[in-house]
Amino acid sequence: MRHVFQVRIGPVGFRIGSDWRAPIAQLEALYAAYPKPVDGVPDFTVRLFAARSWRRVVRPAVMIGGDYVLPEAAPLPLAQGLLAAEMGMNLQMALGQRHFLLLHAAVVERDGQALILTGVSGAGKSTLAALLSLRGWRLMGDEFALLDPATGLLHAFPRLVSLKNASVATVAAEVPVDRLGPVLEGTPKGTIRHLVPDAAALAGMDVPARPALILFPSFGYESATRDVAQSEVFVRLTQASTNYVAMGERGFDALTGLVQGVPARAIDYPDTDGAIALVEAAWAAR
Repeated sequence: MRHVFQVRIGPVGFRIGSDWRAPIAQLEALYAAYPKPVDGVPDFTVRLFAARSWRRVVRPAVMIGGDYVLPEAAPLPLAQGLLAAEMGMNLQMALGQRHFLLLHAAVVERDGQALILTGVSGAGKSTLAALLSLRGWRLMGDEFALLDPATGLLHAFPRLVSLKNASVATVAAEVPVDRLGPVLEGTPKGTIRHLVPDAAALAGMDVPARPALILFPSFGYESATRDVAQSEVFVRLTQASTNYVAMGERGFDALTGLVQGVPARAIDYPDTDGAIALVEAAWAAR
């Protein structure tokens, strides 16, 4: 690859190579405060490349490759190269991670205890995690919860927070502009803008936390809270995991321990202020 960037996010190191300079420059700027992989050896490699040499300059289209690939994945325009890099890192985790049980969830921490926010796309996990991190919680991640089967602890994976559509303006109104990446229009998920985690998230990157509460948020409904039975929690979390099947017995034991040891609730909310209030109430009542 002509241009290369390396970064460590929590316990996982990445090497991103690109045919173009622009995506690497954006990664260097947004991940400037992050460490490099331990001993310079990454866990995963991502490649951003042109399927044909002429596509580097004529209508450049970014293909996503690496240690693990999805052959049917469509290329992205070069203007969305940063998004391609983030998708590539997520893909390596989803398909290649075997040390941790992965849950598609946002995680925040307070007093050594972690809150897991998980649900369907559009539930507001990333937005809630970002807003909570501005209200005294430590952001541990907005994409994956990393559950250690050996200890039952959650490890941080505080990559850039991916804000989408209406949440971009909501969060941008509360943070300085230097913590925000470029606005990416017309992506497969609409408008996206990345938020750089704060200093507390980066300083605590290597500090795990004990899971204490699981919340299933749903946006667009009147405020409501209900307990969720362990059987429902288990099924929903297997659906939220990208490597549960690949982890085999270790994954089953880890997930069983989480479900049996941590209370779970579903919250419905009409707006972010209502959501924050419900989260704090659920946390106090856990």
